[in-house]
Amino acid sequence: MKYILKIAQTLLLTYYAYMVEYRAELFLWALSGSLPFILMGIWIKASQTQNIELSELEFARYFLAAFIVRQANVVWVIWEFEKEVVQGKLSPRLLQPIDPVWHHFLSHIAERFARLPFIAGLILLFFALYPQSFWIPSLGQILLFLLILILAFMLRFIIQYTFALFSFWTERASAIEQIWYLPYLFLSGIIAPLEVFPPLIRELTLWTPFPYLVYFPASIIVGFPVDIVRGLLMIFLWGTLFFIINRWLWKQGLKQYSGMGA
Repeated sequence: MKYILKIAQTLLLTYYAYMVEYRAELFLWALSGSLPFILMGIWIKASQTQNIELSELEFARYFLAAFIVRQANVVWVIWEFEKEVVQGKLSPRLLQPIDPVWHHFLSHIAERFARLPFIAGLILLFFALYPQSFWIPSLGQILLFLLILILAFMLRFIIQYTFALFSFWTERASAIEQIWYLPYLFLSGIIAPLEVFPPLIRELTLWTPFPYLVYFPASIIVGFPVDIVRGLLMIFLWGTLFFIINRWLWKQGLKQYSGMGA
């Protein structure tokens, strides 16, 4: 266990040092996730003219929470893994005594810590512009939110990493992620909270993994009524399904892999 923790610590510190070298890019990446703020203005305007279930204040708080969640679960492993396979850079990592996925996973974790100051600054700016939306969640909400946020990131990561394994068979595995991104954008809660969906569409959406990536954790922190047990169960079921597929693709992909040095 000490050996594993030592490796994890070393990789985290290494990737954190690497990430902070690109502070300007990190700031731009954080700004690129500000789509919820743009949509917030649209939905607030709509709530003033139409009979919508949520109030202006609830929309403002929800889209701030969606922004935070989206910043926490952004994943790019498919592009990195695709490049490693196509260019043969995966070969030396296969010689190491750890699964190559840990390099990607811990680099994502390190990037979260490097991104944190920029996120905090944008949150403070938001409350300075919309002081009426300021609220303090309870301790229970915060702890539950952090737990679900971690689970949502892990689900997002395992889904994209599973798609990344198709790089063993195609040079454009990232195209799968681009196709997946369309329903993710509309059904995850980035475009709108599920409360504004028609009841049938909302119920069908709750059986997919999408709302548990953004809407579910965002609703926890703002206090929207959600079925926590169902949400945790769905995260577990979808995570387990993709994990099983992931391990099978990994074994089959290694047989297919013929990169330089393999």
